[in-house]
Amino acid sequence: MVEWRISEGLTGYDEAVEVMEARAEAIAAGDAEELVWLVEHPPLYTAGTSARTEDLREPDRFPVFTTKRGGQYTYHGPGQRVAYTMLDVGRRGRDVRRFVADLEAWVIAALAEFGLTGHIRDGRVGVWIERPEKPLLPDGSTAEDKIAAIGIRLRRWVSFHGVSINVEPELEHFSGIVPCGITDYGVTSFVDLGLPVTMPDVDVALRKSFEEVFGPL
Repeated sequence: MVEWRISEGLTGYDEAVEVMEARAEAIAAGDAEELVWLVEHPPLYTAGTSARTEDLREPDRFPVFTTKRGGQYTYHGPGQRVAYTMLDVGRRGRDVRRFVADLEAWVIAALAEFGLTGHIRDGRVGVWIERPEKPLLPDGSTAEDKIAAIGIRLRRWVSFHGVSINVEPELEHFSGIVPCGITDYGVTSFVDLGLPVTMPDVDVALRKSFEEVFGPL
């Protein structure tokens, strides 16, 4: 069984990491069920294991946390749904690439509940939305904005960290970093795309699509 937990208000980042690490250890030891934990954080930046110092444009703007998840810099803040996934990847086949693909499929299926088509792009981690209403990129391709980030870590074949989806965050806050080290593309959200979606709406879609991809809770 997978526990599904939603925290109200804003959860401190250090608190979240402490909970995740303890739960991952308990799952690996066979002492706890898997957990999907939905939170919002106060404004902050996190640096993954591939983060480059030069990508932190405004180091004094918000607290910066160094994490052990994969990836580079990202922003978390109010209006963004963060879904932490403490899942037994060992029991689920020990295929890390397949697990990441399943996380991507989960997000894409949740976006589809609102009529959005999410895309995965080689060399660009996360889920992207095409923006044909914007000017073409210099290479002539369609503009795209990132709506969801993915970054995980495994310990004893149990995952933690997870995905974040922009519902209605302050998008200008992303300007203090180079999100995921990518400079040619922007970020977007449900509300930025003209969809007045609430956090509970997204939570319902995430639960439905999780069961479609990973199986019943």
